[in-house]
Amino acid sequence: MAADELVELKFRLADGSDIGPSKYNSSATVTSLKEKIIAQWPKEKDNGPKSINDIKLINAGRILENNRTLAESRLPLSEVPGGVITMHVVVRPPIPDKNSGNILISTWFAAC
Repeated sequence: MAADELVELKFRLADGSDIGPSKYNSSATVTSLKEKIIAQWPKEKDNGPKSINDIKLINAGRILENNRTLAESRLPLSEVPGGVITMHVVVRPPIPDKNSGNILISTWFAAC
């Protein structure tokens, strides 16, 4: 993949809906893609990501690393020239507040 090549990507969410497709420069980092996903996250969906650390991007069965560019990630070319590459978005579930009653209750039941 050439460094200045444009790549068309869409991001598949867990419920099967998509963000995109949009074109990105192959020199874009995975971190910048995650920032765009957060900015474009559908407002009507609950439990959206709060930071880039809440998101994993998966392409062709591989988790993409934040510090790599699209070119360095060696995205497989789509079967059709000019086709769209689909990446899967996995969002880490929210971590419950340590001061919430839910933690105390679950700890109490686990101790029985």
